[in-house]
Amino acid sequence: MNHFELRDGELFCEDVPLARIAEAVGTPVYVYSSATLARHFTVLREALAEAGVRDPLIAFALKANPNLAVVRTLAKLGAGADVVSEGEVRRALAAGVPPERIVFSGVGKTEGEVAFAIEAGVAEINVESEPELELVNRVAQRLGKRAEIAIRVNPDVGAGGHAKISTGKSDSKFGVSFSEAERLYAKASNMAGVRPVGVACHIGSQITDLAPMEEAFGKMRGLVQRLQAEGMRVERLDLGGGLGVPYFNQPEPPSPADYAAMIARSTKGLDVGLAFEPGRMIAANAGVLVAQVIHVHERAEGRRFLVLDAAMNDLLRPAMYDAYHDIRPVRLRDGELAAYDVVGPICETGDTFTRDRALPPLHSGDLVAFMTAGAYGAAMSSEYNSRLLVPEVLVRGGEFAVVRPRPSYEDMLAREAPAPWLA
Repeated sequence: MNHFELRDGELFCEDVPLARIAEAVGTPVYVYSSATLARHFTVLREALAEAGVRDPLIAFALKANPNLAVVRTLAKLGAGADVVSEGEVRRALAAGVPPERIVFSGVGKTEGEVAFAIEAGVAEINVESEPELELVNRVAQRLGKRAEIAIRVNPDVGAGGHAKISTGKSDSKFGVSFSEAERLYAKASNMAGVRPVGVACHIGSQITDLAPMEEAFGKMRGLVQRLQAEGMRVERLDLGGGLGVPYFNQPEPPSPADYAAMIARSTKGLDVGLAFEPGRMIAANAGVLVAQVIHVHERAEGRRFLVLDAAMNDLLRPAMYDAYHDIRPVRLRDGELAAYDVVGPICETGDTFTRDRALPPLHSGDLVAFMTAGAYGAAMSSEYNSRLLVPEVLVRGGEFAVVRPRPSYEDMLAREAPAPWLA
């Protein structure tokens, strides 16, 4: 469920008409619903509790939506944070996430990032290779600390809505094999700078079938039992995220209740705490991208282009993943549906959101909303073609606030300085 709905032919976010936000802030603009963020987090937490999963760490994946207001909204509900860079650690802390609820993942952590995370006191660093284990150990010893780590395992299970977001196969860059995991866990147990507290996995994103997850979690269960049988202490099992969301033309994903029941089956009898790293399932349907129609270009052969002021630099998913986003008029017009190629102004053919999409009548100046855009939308945006970053707005009930303003062209240019010989 989300809180974007039509009322008398006009699209609202909670109790605020999207047209009012567009008039006040301009377009393109991302709009997020506080109520949807809260509901999705709460539904997941309650489903896990109903299934008997006690006191899990639900660490929101900042890569999905790192906006401070979004993260703070979730932090106030008790969410932790899954982060993959020093910048994301800093964002999580700035948003009010306690350091002991921050999980630091990622395959390429630098020495400086590791040092910052250790000094901040994050809950765990998910180690993804033997060189990284040695790096964390070395840095922690230099700082006079002992870093808590988990070994990330690649369970060789493929899943995810696209090859580029499937992270659990043996040929992906993430994690170590099961045989390596047992050896590295034992090695870490004898290191002065690290304390292994658990194991972790994450097999992909936008997963709409529980079977690959259950297969991977079964393998992780076996790993935990083998480590414990060898006398090693395992306190936490981090099962990652990846549960998909409905993108309107895709199969309905499993419910949080079904997901939680599978978790309970997979971990029954294990004496470990559980951690999860949901991102898309919390944020995706909590946000939309509102854009304005620049014009409709109809060619003689009958092809109809709907040219918007939003572009692939604002919403990259269709160009990068062939992703589908439902497109809705902000104000409905009467009339028959017609087929449009929906495109942006960037000088690339790839700046095409969809082809032959059946939409109601639309004209220059009309507003449209890209639905399910709250995850990996603004987070992946750029200034390609020297286009300004899109502002972000958070709605709560009948009020809204700009939580990331649109920069000016002067702001954009001021970040660069000429070389001395060009001044």
